[in-house]
Amino acid sequence: MTAFSRCPDRRRGPARGGPARRGPARLGAFALSILLLGSCAAGPQVQGDAVEAFDENQVRRVFTAGYQDITSRYIRDIPIETLALTGLRGLEELDPSLAVVSDGEAFVVTVGGLRAGRYEKPEADASGPWARTTTEAVTDARRLSTALAAQPVEELYETMFDAMLEEMDSYSRYAGRDEARENRAGRDGFGGIGVRIRVVEDGVRVMDVMEGTPAEQAGLRNEDLIIEIDGETAVGLDQRDVVRRLRGPLDSEVDMKVRRDGAGTPLSLQIVRAHIVPQTVSYHPEGREAYFKITGFNQDTTRTLRDKILQAQREMGDNLAGYILDLRDNPGGLLDQSVTVADLFIGQGRIVSTHGRHPESHQYFDAQEDVITGGRPIVALVNGNSASASEIVAAALQDSGRAVIVGSNSFGKGTVQTVMRMPNEGELTLTWARFHAPSGYALHQRGVMPDICTSTDVGDAEEVLDRLIGGQLPIAPAVRQAEIDSEDQAALAELRARCPTRETESEIDLKVARRLIEDPGLFARARGDAPNTAEQPRQVHALQAE
Repeated sequence: MTAFSRCPDRRRGPARGGPARRGPARLGAFALSILLLGSCAAGPQVQGDAVEAFDENQVRRVFTAGYQDITSRYIRDIPIETLALTGLRGLEELDPSLAVVSDGEAFVVTVGGLRAGRYEKPEADASGPWARTTTEAVTDARRLSTALAAQPVEELYETMFDAMLEEMDSYSRYAGRDEARENRAGRDGFGGIGVRIRVVEDGVRVMDVMEGTPAEQAGLRNEDLIIEIDGETAVGLDQRDVVRRLRGPLDSEVDMKVRRDGAGTPLSLQIVRAHIVPQTVSYHPEGREAYFKITGFNQDTTRTLRDKILQAQREMGDNLAGYILDLRDNPGGLLDQSVTVADLFIGQGRIVSTHGRHPESHQYFDAQEDVITGGRPIVALVNGNSASASEIVAAALQDSGRAVIVGSNSFGKGTVQTVMRMPNEGELTLTWARFHAPSGYALHQRGVMPDICTSTDVGDAEEVLDRLIGGQLPIAPAVRQAEIDSEDQAALAELRARCPTRETESEIDLKVARRLIEDPGLFARARGDAPNTAEQPRQVHALQAE
């Protein structure tokens, strides 16, 4: 994944795990689902939960970066004046006596009926002048408002950016420095020991020890009860306290005592922290099929899936009949990882394209002949909670003719977000583009329709297969790929009603998948002998941002 800076000193997030740039088909890798960009004037590193003082210069830098990011990257053009006045009005949430009144070439801020100040609107729709004016207005308002003056500056940022982004779309948002730190850890990893835990009354219960991690190597087991961490009791700690104590610098050591059923006395363990990326892929044999569950897309998803596919091939050998890729309840994640995951199954052709307002948002991602699955059949499972990156994978597998999709209509989250780091270490997540399936349709609000629908009034897997044999399934590509205006809600609703969204993981899906793989005739019928539309994608036009 490539991260671009706007200026030499702009801080950048990690740039790892993305597909290689090869020729004109990729046109760069800018429009990725998570694109970490810093701000031109990076502020000081904030440690822990220290309360940051109200520093007017730092506040101005934050607003400058925010205005610049939103106006240059968001999918729609929004005047900075609209952002600034909306953000200031958002402070009414913290002090209801505050009011902002726009008066032609100026605006007035009052608190409790007293004027905090009158501010000339900058002539240019530029980030710097509007940031200075915004900072001046907030500073003056704090002098009259005890409620605002008592708030940490992070609360002011969050309130104002939330107000700005609220009317934009449901996926654009602001994360303060603490939440942003957790978000980055989930995407990129962190220094830790590799466990999932739950705080209980008498300590910290180990719910899952991740394979290949320091915790596993040290002998920690599921259901162990952690009672001490670094010589201090773990009883009474909340989840955040525990996470902070278990995480730390790479190669540092954490000492703990654990109680284990069957052990007479507590066990002492010394665990050396390593770089931990949360696991998103699990595997087990399901009869003659290799079953893979993908719960999200972080920087390690493709590598882990590749390793587990190769593991399945070694363990199952000639008995391996095919692959089941379970994308149900997968909310998405990194776009570059969805591309490289699809690349493991698709030999050539388009995987996805993205289109937005900014010229650099028009991106085309093609397969790079990274197939490791051979010609064995593939069935992917989706439901109403399959969204974003998981929909990219499903659509690419379907349009390429490489896999049969089973389940219900997916969520329809067809927009790409870019994540930009702010000078205060917070993050702005902004909708940057919409993505299109290889056959050209935009996935936003319509989702991926499966070939084999299991969410209608079917009793069991056999009834679904009977419908397939009887010609009622699969759903024809002409129906699934029909050109529908993304604003035509009636037409979208009619399309989605053909296979209603289901949010649960039905047992029927897996049974149908196994039968399709085990019966080549059924698999061919389910696929509809579809041509490889990804090899010759039709012309895709960018959506106009309104």
